[in-house]
Amino acid sequence: MPVAISNDVKITVETFYQNDKVNNTDGNHMFAYRVTIENKGEYTLKLISRHWDIVDSFSGFSEVNGEGVVGQQPILEPNEKYTYISGCALHSEFGKMSGFYTMQRQFDGKEFDVEIPEFQLIVPFKYN
Repeated sequence: MPVAISNDVKITVETFYQNDKVNNTDGNHMFAYRVTIENKGEYTLKLISRHWDIVDSFSGFSEVNGEGVVGQQPILEPNEKYTYISGCALHSEFGKMSGFYTMQRQFDGKEFDVEIPEFQLIVPFKYN
């Protein structure tokens, strides 16, 4: 599992191929990913926004920006974890994602970014 620690926040990502969600008519491949965000610091943090860099080997590079994650802006106390599941459809059997979350320290409002480690999106039968 890819892991990154930056600015006292640990991000862990686990991916799953959703073969039951494949749309054979348009060639999409659906992947799910589970992200765990852990506040390893001494201050309470709020997740403000996300930025994703997505690479699909057929359709190239795209970016996704948005408020929070899965419709939420979780607040994490020191040593607290937050886990969510989301997904990404690719036109190809190979891709990858990476990015960052913008977090806000609650006691003074300071915003900073934390790295989301790069993770691969590969259809399992291509792992030969």
